[in-house]
Amino acid sequence: MDNFPNLKKPSHLIATLFGIGKLPFGPGTWGSFATLGIWLISSPSIQNSFFLLFIILITSIVICHFATKGLVEKDQKSIVIDEFAGMWLALFISSKISIFNIESFAAINSAVITFILFRFFDILKPFPISYIDKNFKNGFGIVLDDLIAGLVAGFLTIALYSFL
Repeated sequence: MDNFPNLKKPSHLIATLFGIGKLPFGPGTWGSFATLGIWLISSPSIQNSFFLLFIILITSIVICHFATKGLVEKDQKSIVIDEFAGMWLALFISSKISIFNIESFAAINSAVITFILFRFFDILKPFPISYIDKNFKNGFGIVLDDLIAGLVAGFLTIALYSFL
């Protein structure tokens, strides 16, 4: 397929988070940043919804599957819905810092730290993230490496806050 992404195609539009993935200089960072913004303006009931998290994860896998049909290079840089899923998972996990009774300013700080850690792990791809990125070239694999980066970033944020 020569024209990827074709934003007239619904799977491409959603996979690029409505065109965010076409932004220059680090589309994954832009996708993660958009996720952070959506997270910060959303209500706590949305942030704490296991159901919404599940829908985001499943939708991301399905969209990546359909968006990459016919592509030689499956994990296109303009596909950023996987960063959305991984970042949302990281924020979902790190938001549980509230068990330490932190105030809202600290909650914003923890979300920013989660963002930085997520981008660190998503860009550098230490093992096992790199293994999944190289060996699973389908919709599930495209999202899975970001989910693992999200798990690590979320739990590392909690660990950092528990030591502070």
